[in-house]
This record gives sequence, C-alpha cells and structure tokens, in this order.
Amino acid sequence: ANPFADDPFFRDFFGDLRRSAPQVQNALGSGVILSADGLVVSNYHVVGGADDIRVVLADRREYAARILLADEVSDLAVLRLDGAAGLPALTLADSDGAEVGDLVLAIGNPFGVGQTVTSGIVSALGRSTLSLGAGRGYFLQTDAAINPGNSGGALIDMSGHLLGINSAILTRGGGSNGVGFAIPANLVARVLAEAQAGKARFERPWAGLTGQPVDMALATALGLPRPEGVLIAELHPQSPFAAGGLLVGDVILSLDDHPVTSPQEMMYRLAVAGVGQAARVGYSRAGAPASASVALTPPPGADAP
Repeated sequence: ANPFADDPFFRDFFGDLRRSAPQVQNALGSGVILSADGLVVSNYHVVGGADDIRVVLADRREYAARILLADEVSDLAVLRLDGAAGLPALTLADSDGAEVGDLVLAIGNPFGVGQTVTSGIVSALGRSTLSLGAGRGYFLQTDAAINPGNSGGALIDMSGHLLGINSAILTRGGGSNGVGFAIPANLVARVLAEAQAGKARFERPWAGLTGQPVDMALATALGLPRPEGVLIAELHPQSPFAAGGLLVGDVILSLDDHPVTSPQEMMYRLAVAGVGQAARVGYSRAGAPASASVALTPPPGADAP
C-alpha cells in the first residue's frame, strides 16, 4: 500500500490509487501425459501452489487439472486431468541406461509459442551440484535447446520413451546456452507410483547421516586408490546405515551397484529405491572394501502421507 494513503493531508492527492488491487499471477509451462486416463507429470515450479490449472493438448483439447502429488525437493508434480480418457501416453525409459552421446529430443512450449521439438545429445550424466529453488537433486544434462516454457516437458530417447523431465537451463543471457538439465525418468517413475498409490506427498527414505564428497586429499588419507564415494561425517544412532553396520569414517561407494560421488547422488539413489526396500551398500573401511544390506525407512516419527 502507498505509505501516504492514510495521511490526512496527502491522501487526497492519490485518489483510488491508494487502494491495493488483488493481484493474479499466471504461469505457463509444459507437461507429459503418462497414462491414457490423464495422469500428467510436470515441474513443481510450474504448477506448485496454483489455484487453477488448465491443460491444453497439442490438438487444442483443454482439461481442468488438479494436483495429486507435489514435491518441491524433486521439483516434480503429478496432475490428474478431469474427464480424460483414451489419451496418448509416453512410456518411461530406464534413465540409468543413458550414455553420454545418446541422441535425445526435448519437447515443450518454449516462450508460449506452441509445441516445439529440439534435438541434441545427452552431454553429461549425474549432475548433482545444481539447485533449483528449494529443489536439489541429480540431473541428466543435454545440449538440446531448452528455454523458458520448456519446464516440465519431455526429454525422450530415440525409441520414443521418456528419459527425463526438462527442468532447468544454465544461462547468462536468459536463453538456451546449450546446457539444459532434466530429472531422470527413474525418479519420475517413483513419484508417479506414489501418486497412483494415493499419497499426497513423496516419501523419501531417511539416511540419518551427513556426508561429504571424497576429494584427492581425503582419498589419500583414507587409503583409497582414487577420489570416490561419500565419507560419513556424522551418523544418527537410529540411522538405518548404523543398523546395517556402517560407522563414522566409512566411505559409501555404491548403492544397489550404482556408484555414488556426492550426497545428492546418494539421496537420489535412496529416493529411487523407495521406502520399504533394502539397498545394497558398498563401502570402504580403512581402505578395505565391504558391503551391507540397509533397510530403507522413513524418518523416526514421520507422519504417514
């Protein structure tokens, strides 16, 4: 409100301008249909907190949509289209099978111009240092052009399967700079399964530890042949990793046979595995390799979704 609006001398100079008008915000983004009955996945930063959502298909059909599950940390949201049936839907690829150099297509609605397809390659795997709002995670990197409005759209492989959800670009000028990031399809599959199970929020396994990436100096001190893994710096007494026999000072090298090189990558692997599962953990203790089975559980005292 104008600071002079209630002043007895100045208020008459402002007339109706002293009254604050309600503000409406609009946003535009992309999404991916993943079931014939209208389940759609998009980014949290596209639809999170929205009061009214309209989904327009490429053939101009429009549907009202409601959010089934929204997760700010993974930057994913699952929507249900009201009254939808018989829709074309993408199938999910195994994003762990992606390799640098694989050809990909990015589909979305950049700048609101309409459905657009750009092509490129997977330019890097396992980018885990990028933060997007409150989100933090593990991304596929692509050089396919991704611009504002592409968020929530599909990154597909040459078989037409969904490899990831386009989520962010790294740019200095506001446009595509050849570095785009997509949330891997394996995490999308886990979030989708939680929504189909009727959960309103995404439940992650609790690690109960803090860790740090192993650099060359740490690797030398720990007797590792090369810098790899995540060093356990702190371990909660109730941590499932503690129950599995791990100790402070151990270095976690892999989860379910997938190497981990950062805490973000480790949390991604736990999220993909899911609560109620058991993870195979490969680790090093005093330079000697070891392994353990860790039961994945929610945080102690966590409310049910």
